Amino acid sequence: MDDLRDKYLGRIAEAGDEAALEAVRLAAVGKKGEVALKMRELGKMTPDERQQVGPALNALKDEINSAIAARKAGLEDAALDARLREEWLDVTLPTRARRQGTIHPVSQVTEEVTAIFADLGFAVAEGPQIETDWYNFDALNIPGHHPARAEMDTFYMARQDGDNRPPHVLRTHTSPVQIRSMEATGAPTRIICPGRVYRADYDQTHTPMFHQVEGLAIDRDISMANLKWVLEEFCRAFFEIDGIELRFRASHFPFTEPSAEVDIRCSWEGGTLKLGEGDDWLEILGSGMVHPKVLQAGGVDPEVWQGFAFGMGIDRIAMLKYGIPDLRAFFDSDLRWLRHYGFAALQAPARHAG
Repeated sequence: MDDLRDKYLGRIAEAGDEAALEAVRLAAVGKKGEVALKMRELGKMTPDERQQVGPALNALKDEINSAIAARKAGLEDAALDARLREEWLDVTLPTRARRQGTIHPVSQVTEEVTAIFADLGFAVAEGPQIETDWYNFDALNIPGHHPARAEMDTFYMARQDGDNRPPHVLRTHTSPVQIRSMEATGAPTRIICPGRVYRADYDQTHTPMFHQVEGLAIDRDISMANLKWVLEEFCRAFFEIDGIELRFRASHFPFTEPSAEVDIRCSWEGGTLKLGEGDDWLEILGSGMVHPKVLQAGGVDPEVWQGFAFGMGIDRIAMLKYGIPDLRAFFDSDLRWLRHYGFAALQAPARHAG
């Protein structure tokens, strides 16, 4: 015992780094270390011998572990002292110029949209980004054969063999939040649903993940006229143009009937986009009256209630308002781009002036 104690306490004291210390630990008290092998011999001893040798071996093991812990702490303190000597800092040197962070355009525009619709009486509703295909498709009157449900357009979550749970997807729009909101609060209601959405697409105006805001208003006597007024008021406030003009074109969406795509009057003179003037039109959002089957899926009686819904891309309207040419740059994490297009931290979002 004394020989083992002297041997390993000496090697512990001589260890110059943590790697050497770990080697000593393994040789002494590891699974195949000398102390461990001695403890295995206890089974061959008489009861009297075990009663004498067992406590001595345990005491030796504890002593070696304590010495290792103390030596490790000493090595760490020595390493810290060396770093403090090498990495000194002259606190009398001039400080670096103070830099201020910037707000990403998506965050800024989301706040602007939320503020404007809050003035119009809309609350904010949120929901999960991983949805069942029922909330993402079936409840929104999107049939099983619809192209949007194909794997080339939608990200489906992986499933194990024998998994009987319904398929889950990365939501392709924030419309499932409308269903969940109707289930939770019923009618009447006025909400917007901003958030991330995912589709398998990537080019100058599309990315696999982007941001969308959808709106829903349900009451007893809501009509397309109310929808038109809300969208005109929003566009007037958001783009800060009093003479804004919208055009509603008949379209088809499974979740609204009738449906309309909305264009905004603009011009492209000199290659520069100007809203509210000119003879051209630019599509900015989709809208319509909520389909009765969608109301039913949300637990709302379509014989009593009706409403309108709309949806637009937050990234897209940010590009239009602030002249950002490429959607992909939103997600490149380029500080030069963010400093150019970003916003001051305390810059207030645009508010509805009417």
